Amino acid sequence: MHWNFSPLGDSALLMEAQGENDVANQAVLALSMALEANPPTWLRAVVPAIASLLVCFAPLNISHNGVIAHLHKLLKITPLQPAEQVRVLRIPVHYGGDDGPDLDAVSRLADMTPTDLITLHCAQPYRVMMIGFAPGFPYIGPLPAAFNIPRRATPRSAVPPGSVALAAGMTGIYPSRLPGGWHIIGRTEVSLFHPQASPPATLRPGDMVQFVAVVPDLPRSEP
Repeated sequence: MHWNFSPLGDSALLMEAQGENDVANQAVLALSMALEANPPTWLRAVVPAIASLLVCFAPLNISHNGVIAHLHKLLKITPLQPAEQVRVLRIPVHYGGDDGPDLDAVSRLADMTPTDLITLHCAQPYRVMMIGFAPGFPYIGPLPAAFNIPRRATPRSAVPPGSVALAAGMTGIYPSRLPGGWHIIGRTEVSLFHPQASPPATLRPGDMVQFVAVVPDLPRSEP
């Protein structure tokens, strides 16, 4: 794994992994967890993304070169592999209908039936690769190649909270009412962001998410 280091102002450093996104993301998350588990006195914050890590530091305590030297040492001793024990969270999803208005269109783009698409979306746990775009919004993946479809040509001005969506080989969940161009295939009642909680986001980078299809209640027949 090759890394590029770029100063961002006088108190931050961006390290970017060069390589395939899934492998790069595992390395970024491993480094982020290692820094948080044993934080140097100069560390102020770490912000992992899909293939990069932002390291914020106290500039009166250490220089950019000093941070780079520390990160190089950490790279030599940190296994850049997923942790053996990670949280797996089950997210129940109502697929299709009013909750997933794009399910049929996405199924056609993926060349499968809606049922097969739901089955594949729920087939295995997927990793929270980063939190971004909006507070609590998880980028989850990588998904199977069939889900590598472009965003909507025309974004929606308002996507309901809890919407489960797909785009560009990843899936996400809208934590609040937001504009968005991802394809909405379902909705969950799980709340993803609580401003007064610590931490405020329900999901965190490195978590595994298992989507579970909710079967609608069938009407009871009259005796």
